[in-house]
Amino acid sequence: MMEKTPTLREDPSSQLDLEANVDTTNAHLSNTTIHSLAWRSVTVTVKHRQLKQPLDILSESQGCVRAGWSPQMPTSSRSPSEQADMFDPGEMLAIMGPSGSGKTTLLNVLAQRTGGAQTTQGEVLVNGHNLPWSTFRRISSYVEQEDALIGSLTVRETLDFSARLSLPSSVKASERMARIDELLTSMGLSRQASTLVGTPIRKGISGGQKRRVSVASQLIAGPKILFLDEPTSGLDSAASHEVMSFVRGVAKKHNLIIIASVHQPSTSTFLLFDRLLLLSGSKTCYYGPTASAKAHFDSISHPMPPQINPAEFLIDLVNVDFSTNRDEAERRLETIQDAWANSDAAVSLASEIEVSVRAHDGKEMLSPGEMTANSKMLIPVTLLHRSLIKSYRDVVAYGIRIAMYTGLAIMMGTVWLRLDTTQESIQPFINAIFFGSAFMSFMAVAYVPAFLEDRAMYVKERANGLYGATAFTVANFLIGLPYLFFIALLFSTLAYFLSNFAPGATAFFTWVMWLFLDLVAAESLVVLISSLFPNFVLALAITAFANGLWMCVGGFLVEPGLLNTYVFQGMMVNEFSRRTYTCAADCRCMYSSALEGACRIDGKAVLEVYGYGTGRTGRWVGILLGIVVGYRLLGWAVLWVRRT
Repeated sequence: MMEKTPTLREDPSSQLDLEANVDTTNAHLSNTTIHSLAWRSVTVTVKHRQLKQPLDILSESQGCVRAGWSPQMPTSSRSPSEQADMFDPGEMLAIMGPSGSGKTTLLNVLAQRTGGAQTTQGEVLVNGHNLPWSTFRRISSYVEQEDALIGSLTVRETLDFSARLSLPSSVKASERMARIDELLTSMGLSRQASTLVGTPIRKGISGGQKRRVSVASQLIAGPKILFLDEPTSGLDSAASHEVMSFVRGVAKKHNLIIIASVHQPSTSTFLLFDRLLLLSGSKTCYYGPTASAKAHFDSISHPMPPQINPAEFLIDLVNVDFSTNRDEAERRLETIQDAWANSDAAVSLASEIEVSVRAHDGKEMLSPGEMTANSKMLIPVTLLHRSLIKSYRDVVAYGIRIAMYTGLAIMMGTVWLRLDTTQESIQPFINAIFFGSAFMSFMAVAYVPAFLEDRAMYVKERANGLYGATAFTVANFLIGLPYLFFIALLFSTLAYFLSNFAPGATAFFTWVMWLFLDLVAAESLVVLISSLFPNFVLALAITAFANGLWMCVGGFLVEPGLLNTYVFQGMMVNEFSRRTYTCAADCRCMYSSALEGACRIDGKAVLEVYGYGTGRTGRWVGILLGIVVGYRLLGWAVLWVRRT
């Protein structure tokens, strides 16, 4: 057993006055079942891209983090200081190392988030037992490095929706709100509860507060183990210390296990952690109490200078990437790794892992309430509610698109203003129909940023086991329908009558129907492409290309009868099957029809030139609905297969 050192507790920077922040009960957070998380012989291997040989990105890692003391653990053979160490509640482990050392890889292995082309060996044990993913997911949560938050929600709403998605349906609304209030107090967010998280257009909370909201949104489900990926990344030293101080307060109060990968924390933040795992070159350089790191490196001839940031010193010591003499730096690193592997502390760690394996029988890791899952029927409803709030608050989602389509409608109506029913207006009518159908769908690219934000939230919540691709796809599809119908109706109300298309309610609402289906199909294509290529620039470019391709084959820019799309056909039939047009003054008609003797043109003659027949509207609508379903199913499949 590693030595208990009082340095951290006695350090003034570690004496956290957090009781004021965590004085509420938060009973759902209290951990009485999970006593340890241990891992041994964890090795992760990938294939080297150039050499085509196996490459270890993490080698023979082992460790143990405890949540307080378990009465099953034997203490008779331990010294008083070791027994005192066993009573330390809610340990926090910092995984540190230079870039590429394996920090995030190990964190993902411990969180059971492995996948892809890597091969993982070794054991990850909770209370000495391997747990299935479904059980592990219920006792743990993972906070991503990037704050995947919906900026148009308030802090309270963010926690509320996290609670509704993660908590069993048996939890009453009053209890859920009590948990939220308690957690807001614990994380120091009570004063920001009604503040928006923040969007690119509307300012919200600070970066440190966003990170605390990310942590709180995972704590709301009451995990016993919390994983944090670079929780201090992008924050200054004060904000980093603020975030980790609140996390430490909750961990100590409620006996939680906290494992965080950190890059180079400040001294005050570094001292908040109970244990340190230092990695470099895929191997362990040190594992043990944070306060004992100095003594260990002093003993292997790498003394830590006074008045220096310990984290900075240790990272510089084991980093070989920027060394002027790389060979010497690699020899030094190998010496440090061997010194740890052969140290008494490494032997004690192996013994501690064995004790944790033998000490627990693995029973009663989940309470009956934790075994109850949320209702699968309520999840899409909750997602719909959240999306509804976002859609009317976030102008990027639909507000900007409504403004753009309004501008397009006014432009179209004034360019083709009050066209008359002469043969000279036939081509302008066709041009206007093409403009209305093509550019409406083309401008669907404006939905890309809003969908990518939703997708980022989906990826995070799916990884934490809250819901899958089906619930997300259904909610995403349904929430867009009323807004797209409103856009189609608004555009038509302005453009249709300004341009003097076919009069009558039937003709007008048929036009609205085609525009609506056009928008639904275009947005479905955006969902598919953005799911395949979840990068803003790439998704925008490919969607614009695809929409441009549809414009080219829409029946206007190609030879009539070839590669026609159904929206353009439907709009052409809606306009020309219902009207007649006057010929020139000398009765010369541009289109030959049965009405030519009366110096008029039957609109069906225009349709014959394009190869469009009447009476096929139902078939075209069915085909277009099939295209929409196809796009959505393909998008669902991509979301189901891709986990990042």
